[in-house]
Amino acid sequence: MDELVHREVLSPNWNERALPIEMVVLHYTEMKPMESALERLCDPEAQVSAHYLISEEGEVIRLVPEDKRAWHAGASYWRGHKDVNSASIGIELDHPGHALGYRPFAAAQIDALVPLLNRIVQRYDIPRANVVAHSDVAPARKIDPGELFPWQRLAEYRLCLPRPTRLELGDPFDNDGAFYLALERFGYDITDGHKAVEAFQRRWRPELIDGEVDGEIRAILFQLLLDRDRGTTR
Repeated sequence: MDELVHREVLSPNWNERALPIEMVVLHYTEMKPMESALERLCDPEAQVSAHYLISEEGEVIRLVPEDKRAWHAGASYWRGHKDVNSASIGIELDHPGHALGYRPFAAAQIDALVPLLNRIVQRYDIPRANVVAHSDVAPARKIDPGELFPWQRLAEYRLCLPRPTRLELGDPFDNDGAFYLALERFGYDITDGHKAVEAFQRRWRPELIDGEVDGEIRAILFQLLLDRDRGTTR
């Protein structure tokens, strides 16, 4: 019995972890109806899975036990981790995605996500900076859950970092190269610089996503690093 999980549909797509759990990665399914996504996440030939799937109506389905390595992130990287699947819990959100009509996330779905995410974060002492989007860990390949995901709602519960509102030092970087090095220091894979900037914008400045380095995102990134170095964020 689990008060936060409505049913189990166990996927065969998992193996053993090689790392302790330090992250949560949030995805959208980009499939409709939800049963199609559920079928794919449990299809051995698809070789994809996640630990949880949450419907737009707020139903939470467990697919893989948390102590096992689900196959949700693919080729990915975050803060030195190249095996993100081993270090993370993956949560899929039932959603049409950009391909099938991108729209705001359902209130009931986020209401179900918050307590589940809170339990995971508390259980494994996951830093707020390590609650991330699929696009954060695979910027060259993925854009989910996208610019309409309500990160601020999660931040209100201290389940992820909030967008900095006070940019103390403005734009401190002399050139784009310095920005890219700082972006890598924060955690992103910068192999494809343009896509890495898009991913950063999608998470931290979603009202304008163009892949171009500008003064505002330079200031946001510097504030995030400044707060981390001061120990005021984790």
